[in-house]
Amino acid sequence: MRRARVKAEGVGCYHVVSRIVDRTFRLDDREKEVFRGTMRRAAAFCGVRVLTYAVMANHFHLLVEVPEPTGVDESELVRRMTILYGKAHVANALRQWAEWRRTGAGHLVEEQQGRLRARMFDLSAFVKTVKQRYSMSYNGRYGRRGTLWEDRFKSVLVENAESAKAAVAAYIDLNPVRAKIVADPKDYRWSGYGEACAGGKLARDGLTAVHASRHLEQQGDWRHAARRYRVLLYTAGEEKREAFSERVKRSGLATAEVDRVIGVGGKLTLQQALRCRVRYFTDGMVLGSQAFVDGVFESNRRFFGPKRKDGARKMRLADWGGLRVARALRVAPVQVPMTT
Repeated sequence: MRRARVKAEGVGCYHVVSRIVDRTFRLDDREKEVFRGTMRRAAAFCGVRVLTYAVMANHFHLLVEVPEPTGVDESELVRRMTILYGKAHVANALRQWAEWRRTGAGHLVEEQQGRLRARMFDLSAFVKTVKQRYSMSYNGRYGRRGTLWEDRFKSVLVENAESAKAAVAAYIDLNPVRAKIVADPKDYRWSGYGEACAGGKLARDGLTAVHASRHLEQQGDWRHAARRYRVLLYTAGEEKREAFSERVKRSGLATAEVDRVIGVGGKLTLQQALRCRVRYFTDGMVLGSQAFVDGVFESNRRFFGPKRKDGARKMRLADWGGLRVARALRVAPVQVPMTT
C-alpha cells in the first residue's frame, strides 16, 4: 500500500530522489545534460525553484522549493508552455484555442488551460513532468519502450530554514564525492554546486536561496553564500598533514574511521556525516527543527499510528545541530561512504 506523501502548507522545500529502473547506469555525460535541460524547463513551467541537484548515472537528487500557488493568466501560461513544449507546439495550441472560441466552444479552452495550471506549484506534478518528458526523450532516441524509472520517487519535507536546507543541499552536492567520481564537488558538472562554480546563474540563485542573508550581507550575494556553503562541503572531511613532517594532524574520512566512531558509540561531525550515506535525508519523511517536525506531525496526524504522541525523532550517530526527523530509522541510518 502506498504511503501518502507529506506536503507543506504554504511554501514547501523537498528533497527528492528517483532511480533508473533496475538501477542500471544509463545516464552518461550526454544524458545528464539532457536531463538537466528537462529539469530546468519543467521547473520554469511548474513555477518551482530547484535549489540544488545531482544527476548521477542511475539516479538523481533534487532539493526543490515549491511556492504557494498564484494566479497564472493566459499570457503567462503561454510563456511557460513555450519553455516546456517549444514554439511549434504552442502555435498549434493557440490555433486550436482560437478555433474553439470562434465556434462557441470556449469552455474547451478553459478546461485545457485548467489542466495545465493544475500541474503548477505542486511537487508531484513537477517530478512527474520531469520524469515523463525525459523518458519520452530517452526512449525516442534509443528506440526503447516501457518505464525508465523505478517505483515512485522518494521525498522528504525539509524545513524552510538555513540549517536544514544547507545540510540537505550539501549532502546532495557531495554525491559525486561519496561515489568517488571527483575529490572536489566543484569539479562535478551535473550538480548544483558544480554548475554554480562554473558561473551558472540559476544554480547560484538556488544555492544563495538556501543560505538566508545575514547582517551586513547583500541580499542574494553568491559570494557570501558560497563562503558559508564551503564550510559544510570541505571542513572536517579532508585529511590534514603538517607542512614539513607530513604527520597527520586530522584524519580524513576513511571507512575504518567511520566504523570505529560508530562502533564505540561516538558521534561523527556533521561534515563527516554528510560524506556518508544518510538515510534520514531520503527516508526520514520530515526533516527540520523539533518544532517544525512536531508541527507537521500535528497537521498530518492521520499518517501516523494512534499510539504516536509526538512527531520529532532524534537523529543518531552524528552531531546534527538540533535537526530532527519524523521517522527514527533504527536500521543503519548512517552508513560508511559509498555510492548513494
